[in-house]
Amino acid sequence: MKLVNHQQRPAEKTIALLGQPNAGKSTLFNALTGSRQHVGNWPGKTVEQKYGSFVHNKTEYTLVDLPGSYSLYAHSQEEMITREYIASGQADLVCILIDASQLQRSLFMLADYAGIGCPVILIVNMLDIAAARGRHIDLEKIGQRLGVAVVGMSATDKGTYADFFSALEQGGSLPDCNELEKHYQLRGGKSWQAIWEQLPEKGIGVYARFWLGAKLLEKDEGAVALVRNALPAKKWQNINAVLESEPEGALCIGQARFAWIEELVQGAVKDRKPAHSSSRLSRFDRLAISRRWGRVLTVGVLLCGLIASFLITVPLMYIAFTLPRTLFPKLLPWLVEIGMDASLISLLETCANACGTVLGMTGFVGGSFFVFSLLEDVGYMARVSYVFDNAMTRIGLQGKCIMPFVMSFGCSIGGSVGSRVIDSWGQRMLTIALAWFMPCAATWGVITVFGTAFFGMGTIWVLCALFFTSFLLLIITAKIFAPKLVPASRQCGLIMELPPYHPPKWGSIFRLVFSRMGGFIKRAFIYIVSFNILFWVLAYSADGNVQSSLLYRFGTMIEPVTIWFGLRWQTFIAYLCSMMAKESALGVLSSVFGGVASTVVGRGAVSANLGTQMTSQLSKPEVIAFLFAFYFNIPCFVAVLSAKEESHSWKWTGIIVGYYICMALIMAAVSYRVALLIW
Repeated sequence: MKLVNHQQRPAEKTIALLGQPNAGKSTLFNALTGSRQHVGNWPGKTVEQKYGSFVHNKTEYTLVDLPGSYSLYAHSQEEMITREYIASGQADLVCILIDASQLQRSLFMLADYAGIGCPVILIVNMLDIAAARGRHIDLEKIGQRLGVAVVGMSATDKGTYADFFSALEQGGSLPDCNELEKHYQLRGGKSWQAIWEQLPEKGIGVYARFWLGAKLLEKDEGAVALVRNALPAKKWQNINAVLESEPEGALCIGQARFAWIEELVQGAVKDRKPAHSSSRLSRFDRLAISRRWGRVLTVGVLLCGLIASFLITVPLMYIAFTLPRTLFPKLLPWLVEIGMDASLISLLETCANACGTVLGMTGFVGGSFFVFSLLEDVGYMARVSYVFDNAMTRIGLQGKCIMPFVMSFGCSIGGSVGSRVIDSWGQRMLTIALAWFMPCAATWGVITVFGTAFFGMGTIWVLCALFFTSFLLLIITAKIFAPKLVPASRQCGLIMELPPYHPPKWGSIFRLVFSRMGGFIKRAFIYIVSFNILFWVLAYSADGNVQSSLLYRFGTMIEPVTIWFGLRWQTFIAYLCSMMAKESALGVLSSVFGGVASTVVGRGAVSANLGTQMTSQLSKPEVIAFLFAFYFNIPCFVAVLSAKEESHSWKWTGIIVGYYICMALIMAAVSYRVALLIW
């Protein structure tokens, strides 16, 4: 996707939306832009870029959703992108979104921003939740102290947007930073004063003098590089000498910001309920964040979410998968009567079934989007991250990554979709790569059919071997990809707020789900229908005999190569088709072993004596090779599309796909040779 430079866009004003995770930034962005939004990557980066547009009072606004972060400290790629964009001057206005129910802590982003020369509007979101907890916030008093427009709203309710639009019309202003600068001077002491004296009076670029001084005391890498390049060598040496002798600079600056925030809200926030009672954990929340039982509860909730995803979409999936089979036989006599060629009828059947597959899979993807959006909206997702963070950091991930892992046991599509809750792109991509090791329900179904046909009760040992190998390869894969996707220098502890629980906003959730599904349906339709047409061309035979098809010729031609991996041409074709859908392997094997060509991927009827047919033509080592190749293959094509949707990177999606294909064939070759020693 080619991203357009926002300075060249025809919008009259450009607004940057800045805020911490869980503050409601995405909700506001989706509500304002609706379908007029675009998602890609920041130029030259792998971080998701979202921008859209809306019109108010004949003025068109471009809204840029900056990556969520807790501060502007240039540590993560997301924070660096946010700061670089603000400094670029492309935004006419920055809207900082904060959480009313976590007011003091959310204001830390504003304290970190103050001193950057771009006008600001402060948006206090979730006023309804704060009010329900007995909190009243005097927005006017805070606005007077800051010198900027402070507007309150509930991002999920468009009826509360009036003050926001009024503030837009008036334009933002720069916050009054005099008191904040005094706190920096007080807390930073002689070190801050010595640095401040070396800096230009007007600052550097959009950064004020005192802002640069605070960032240098924090040893912010971006600020250090900026000042070192802008100042004469002598002045930089003086600053560097101060930094080397001041080990507590970051602590002093943090204390100064929180002291300023306390002054800012003093007398402007009133709690009708005692502070200790409002912060007391509920019985459920005690369980949710318990180190012991919190993980059990999380797995239970996510499994229930997986089941709910299926239940929500079962009607659509049933209709999508059965309607072509029901209607096409009724249409067949009419098609024959009008003289349609048999080959065209076969192609039409293939396309009809492919469309059914798209609708069925789309139903589950939509259900997964809905469940994850619901859990995130009510405030539960943050608890999941907290209880699993220690365990996941061992493989370079954070606590949120457990959710895609659990969802993948039901369906790998849900696992890919579930990765959207992970803020860091690198961790999201690594999570997708590792979650594909979790076998989905279709994988277990196919393996059970094969296992019982060849090994009977001994199938349990095959399953144990697959599971143990899967766990081992998961660790190896994490070691391979983590240094590139999540380098050690970027790994840090999980810092996040635990947002209060609140009732779901159904309108906001449904708008989010529908906005994400449009592009997915279009791409899934194009790719899946195209693949099915290609398979139809290869598998079609005028006499219905598979040996007359191009598929047979192709298979027998490549068998001298595939047999090295322990795969006959029949099992290799089934392995390839399982990339489209795992369950398609049974239909394809029924066709190639039964001798009857089926031109519909995954829709060929499974022969009643498939087990007998295979046992007479395949050896046990060959079956083991197929099971390992099948198990470690990519989950399905829709899961790949979901991974692309969440990562916005064809490059890395392709790398992961190639890795799994190669790994599956390697494991097939290894398991085949081990099995030859046994049988």
